[in-house]
Amino acid sequence: MPISSDLAEELNILAHYKLTSIQEGIKVHHTAAPETIAAINRLHEKNLVTRDDGGYLTDLGIETAEHVQKALTILTSK
Repeated sequence: MPISSDLAEELNILAHYKLTSIQEGIKVHHTAAPETIAAINRLHEKNLVTRDDGGYLTDLGIETAEHVQKALTILTSK
C-alpha cells in the first residue's frame, strides 16, 4: 500500500504529539497550510484527536501515535 500525501501528512501530525504527557495537545491554527488543516480534520473524523483543530489525542490516537513514533524511530535509526 503506497503512502499518499494525505496519509503522510496525518502521520506527520501524529509524530508531533508528545506521548510523555497526555495533558499536552497541539493546536492547528487557521493560518496553517491547507494540507495540515485538512489532515487534522481527517484525524478528528477518525476519532484520533479530540478537536477538528487538534486538541488532545484520544485513547485510539495515543495508541496510533505510539505505533507511528516507534516505526519512525526504527526506520530512522542507523
